[in-house]
Amino acid sequence: MRTLALVLAGFLALAAAPLSESTTAAGLKDALRIATERAVQTTSRTNGFLDNPKIHIGLPGKLSSVAAALRGIGMSAQVDELEVAMNHAAEKAAHEATPVFIDAISRMSFQDAAGILRGGDTAATQYFEKTTTEPLRARFSPIVGQAMQSVGVGRLYDQLIGQYTSAVPFTSAPKLDLDGYVTDKTLAGLFSVVGEEEKKTRADPAARATDLLKQVFGR
Repeated sequence: MRTLALVLAGFLALAAAPLSESTTAAGLKDALRIATERAVQTTSRTNGFLDNPKIHIGLPGKLSSVAAALRGIGMSAQVDELEVAMNHAAEKAAHEATPVFIDAISRMSFQDAAGILRGGDTAATQYFEKTTTEPLRARFSPIVGQAMQSVGVGRLYDQLIGQYTSAVPFTSAPKLDLDGYVTDKTLAGLFSVVGEEEKKTRADPAARATDLLKQVFGR
């Protein structure tokens, strides 16, 4: 009996022992890797942005009057087509995000990991967004530009603006950086979904896909 009690005490002591720095950092990196991979998979599939009301990309606010005027003259389908094309461009760009996320995760220090572990439900996502938004934007910008071109966003926009100026004389359409707008919305959508995945990892044991995650987040 004494031997069994000693063994149980030993297991309890091990369970209560603080995790090493390397284990903590590895666990957080594992969590971010899984969260970002799931987020990329979710957003980059067909209609990943278009059918998700939380990250769906609508037309820029500056186009609201233009869109309303065009819908008023029976061009709702063309306006909708532009919005659909913008969301498909975001989906194409999101597909390329994984290596950027992985590189950023690999640079995380133990101090960063420890602070995140003690933080709120989306502490990792907030850290990630704060430290990588600009590098990600620089990487995403040409990808979005190419995707916008491949799905014909520029062509659709030019056609709509041409129709608008013809239908509403003596008016001018707003000058917009649609590539920049979609890039920013793509990033915001990705971070939103990463945040949702992080919450699941922290709160739901079933979402902890590896033993390391169970060890770090189950304490």
